[in-house]
Amino acid sequence: QVQVVESGGGLVQAGGSLKLSCAASGTAFSINYMAWHRQAPGSQRELVARITSGGSTYYVDSVKGRFTISRDNVKNTVYLQMNSLKPEDTAVYYCAVDLYFKDYWGQGTQVTVSS
Repeated sequence: QVQVVESGGGLVQAGGSLKLSCAASGTAFSINYMAWHRQAPGSQRELVARITSGGSTYYVDSVKGRFTISRDNVKNTVYLQMNSLKPEDTAVYYCAVDLYFKDYWGQGTQVTVSS
């Protein structure tokens, strides 16, 4: 019913940049917020960034100043601009869409940062 699809992952050298996109389709209700989470092998999934429909943002400390989350409410799309990437950023990045009463998750996109 509701589909969340991430794209934009890939392999990049340390110090480089990537931009992730997440499109939510089939939504019958307004989106409360959209967020990016990531999970590295052997690690717990963590919240990286979140943006509400009103534009309020949150970033985990480790990415502040390097990552920027933005959204297009008309397109129901959220972006994550990742600059100054570090090997520690290597993970599968997941998009989460919160519809106030239920959240949906994408399949994930792999981001690999080489040193």
